[in-house]
Amino acid sequence: MAFAHSRGQSPSQAPPSSSKYHHPYFTSSEVEYLSEKQRGKLSATQEEKIRQNACGLLDALGARIGFPRRTTATAQNLYHRFHLFFPRKDFNYYDVSLAALLVSTKMHDTLKKPRELLAVSYAIRFPDLAAKSKHPTGEVDLDTMDPQVVEHDLSRLLAVERLILETICFNFTSRMPFPYVIKIGRALNATKKLTQLAWRLAIDSYRTLLPVQYPPQTIALGSLYVAALLSSFEQPASPSREGFRSSQELAAYLGKHGSWEKKFKSQVEDLEDIAHTVIDLILQGVQNPSANTSPSTPSSPAPHLSSRHQHPSQSHVQPPPYNADQLIRLKIDMRRNEHPPRPRQPLGSADPSALYRGDDLGRNEGTVRFLFGPPSVAESL
Repeated sequence: MAFAHSRGQSPSQAPPSSSKYHHPYFTSSEVEYLSEKQRGKLSATQEEKIRQNACGLLDALGARIGFPRRTTATAQNLYHRFHLFFPRKDFNYYDVSLAALLVSTKMHDTLKKPRELLAVSYAIRFPDLAAKSKHPTGEVDLDTMDPQVVEHDLSRLLAVERLILETICFNFTSRMPFPYVIKIGRALNATKKLTQLAWRLAIDSYRTLLPVQYPPQTIALGSLYVAALLSSFEQPASPSREGFRSSQELAAYLGKHGSWEKKFKSQVEDLEDIAHTVIDLILQGVQNPSANTSPSTPSSPAPHLSSRHQHPSQSHVQPPPYNADQLIRLKIDMRRNEHPPRPRQPLGSADPSALYRGDDLGRNEGTVRFLFGPPSVAESL
């Protein structure tokens, strides 16, 4: 009957139409404003803990299922983006993480059914159920669970998926920094060892809000810069191999203005911001080793797998290669020589989260146009 009533509405009574614009990246000030707005009464420390728990869950899900890194990383990015638009108090991070992974599988054509993702998530969330499972990977059989619980979780997953799709305006384009790490590393004559470290740092960057602020080539350059800093700070000068730049040379090259900025469409100020953020993340991992971040090699699975499914070589957690004091000294040294922050023009003047509310679940009011570009771009077309 509600449908018939809506068909009989006059144009003046019909819900107003609106437009929502896709914002590919946000400035630091926009991210700070939106994060504080959606944080509510949580402290910044509590928010960061929830964020890392969500990223750890996605790492564990991706490793258990066998997703490529691009699928897991995009899911982490979608999770961060979601909470620039929706309050944390209205959503459980399990629901948002799983919905983000579901959307990411569609973006990268690594499809999994919602029930399959739900079964794997139960195995991670409820180890006692996984221990009773007869499945070789410990996947929980949904038929053995309360059907009402499963259906409730499934409906919640699909509802949050819809909201995530709205935050990206149904734009399934996704560019990753990982290929750029390899290509730019070769262009800068970086060694294979340093490039591998940069790859792992690029993976770790998805545990932060950097991917919603910078394009992939800038993330890749920032990862190479941090890798060079970590490999050269308070280390004896390494002899240059023919055809390669040493860590010291690469850190000095990327730490000042040069022709590389125009070539790679990035600025040294952005690399410094990325460096501080990634080093802060590493510092957090050093001070809390149980929350360690990236895989040991670019191709190895992420941590947080249960001991039942770990390879023997993964059962022993290696101590972090850096200590907190060294990282703090590195940050102090960087502050002495860094450039002033680069002013960045926001892509839109309005609050991009104003059109989204946590109580939008299941609603379909009015006509909404989803545009693939920010207002300044969409209006020029």
